[in-house]
Amino acid sequence: MKKTITVFKGDGIGPEITDCVLEILEAAGAELDYEIFNVGEAEWKRNGALIPDEAYASFERNRVLLKSPITTPIGHGFRSLNVTLRNKYDLYANIRPAKSNAAVKTPFSNVDMVIFRENTEDLYVGVEKMIDEDTVHATKIITRKASTRIIRDAFEYAKNHGRKKVTCVHKANILKMSDGLFLSIFEEIAKEYPEIEHDDKIIDNTCMQMVMNPNQFDIIVTPNLYGDLLSDLASGLIGGLGLLPSSNLGTDYAMFEAVHGSAPDIAGKHIANPTALLWSACMMLEYLGQKDCAAKIRGAVDEVLEDGTCLTPDLHGMATTEEYRDAIIKKIK
Repeated sequence: MKKTITVFKGDGIGPEITDCVLEILEAAGAELDYEIFNVGEAEWKRNGALIPDEAYASFERNRVLLKSPITTPIGHGFRSLNVTLRNKYDLYANIRPAKSNAAVKTPFSNVDMVIFRENTEDLYVGVEKMIDEDTVHATKIITRKASTRIIRDAFEYAKNHGRKKVTCVHKANILKMSDGLFLSIFEEIAKEYPEIEHDDKIIDNTCMQMVMNPNQFDIIVTPNLYGDLLSDLASGLIGGLGLLPSSNLGTDYAMFEAVHGSAPDIAGKHIANPTALLWSACMMLEYLGQKDCAAKIRGAVDEVLEDGTCLTPDLHGMATTEEYRDAIIKKIK
């Protein structure tokens, strides 16, 4: 039987890359049906709701969501819908794999790291207080429950996927209580996995080390804010945000999304790269047990990248989004 999933089209380039991904999934024979909704800033301007009630109801019914980028105002307006969804459905594990592709030339080769980012707390709880007109306090929250489950997930992933090392990234030298708690829990859990190497690094040193020798990293586990920064940095090592997928997993729900933003400056220009959302869809297929279909799509993308004649501008090509899509579908068929 086909699995019904919920799809949020989002803003900016979101609708066009979503359409491309759904056409590729169909060509690959994905056993999926879709309930598709427009969400985000554009929907809010049209109908006064960022996410329609029926879109929430669909996700709660299907429990699997493929979400394209959503615009978030900077410095004003509504909170990030990504953060809202993660908190509402307790999608505590943000998993972002960054892996080099030989066909995409960068100064780095053989990068293959997976970042486990705690997704529900830290500064991203968005608790801010205006003390006076010149002073704002933001609250950072680290709990044992949230830290334990993301750290354990990282070690379990390492054990189940043949990974060798887990690195905890923190700022416990300064934030001795909050990041200190995260680090102490990491050290406790690491003892349960003696076959897996473990170490820890301070966030600023990690940034330097990632651009000097990224191959030293295998799995990284970290609180929310640092994971956001490091995953974007990791995308730069492999060719950009257009190549970085992600999953957001909880006990009951799963959301799969591209890491990049809605890029309103190129919306409608037919030059957006759908690869990150497509690879996120592959992670979704694997989550749903449709591994052969995911492998078929991954293989087709690799062939198109290797061929190099039909790439979008961010990959130093001249192809439109639709031409890139058609090249992938041709490889699939």
